[in-house]
Parts: sequence; C-alpha cells; structure tokens
Amino acid sequence: MSEQSESIRIIKDSVTLLELKKIAEERFGDMAKAVVDIERAVMAIGGEMHADEEQILLEAGSKQEDLWGVNLYPDASGENFVEFDSMINIRPRQGNRSRGVENEKIRTAVLEIIKKLVK
Repeated sequence: MSEQSESIRIIKDSVTLLELKKIAEERFGDMAKAVVDIERAVMAIGGEMHADEEQILLEAGSKQEDLWGVNLYPDASGENFVEFDSMINIRPRQGNRSRGVENEKIRTAVLEIIKKLVK
C-alpha cells in the first residue's frame, strides 16, 4: 500500500468534525477532498486527489457510477460546508457534463450521506 492510500480512510460509520478538520489541515488547510458512494452510503477522505479516493473505494467493491467527488470545508456551515467540484464527476454517459453534480436526486443523496457520516 502506498503512503497515499494509507492516508485515505473509508468512513462507514462516522468521522467527527474535529477529525475532518485535522485531515483538512494536513492536506489543504481548510478543505478535505471526499468521494461519496451513494449506493453503499460510505465515503473516502484524506486523499490528495478525488481519483485516489475513488480508486480505494473501487478496490473495496464500489461501482464507479455510484461515486461522486466533493470538497468538505469543516470550518464552514450550511451549504458552504460541501462543494460539488471534482473531475471524477464529469461523466457524459451518465448525463453529468460538469465537475458538479447536476442531478438533484444524486446531489441530495450525497448530502444526506455526508450529514449522516460527519458528526
């Protein structure tokens, strides 16, 4: 396992806001990248790139079409806490042509999972 993959965690139960803030400070200062699996209701955090977290989830049994990348800002609140912006979200074959998440149903599912996992 590379150093990069060792720093990526798959969150199945929960992660505290304090833990998330520490992860953010270690990587980008005020932001942590995360990839959410909307089918399995888990997320990977701690990677330098969404693609690294995506790969860890794929190796753990996730399907690519269920994975969506976001940025989490632990010091922010409300809708500023989650930013839908990731290269892995660009998938014309699934009708998503931007780095955001255009499907409201998918965006809502991502937000609900994050709300459940971040305490």
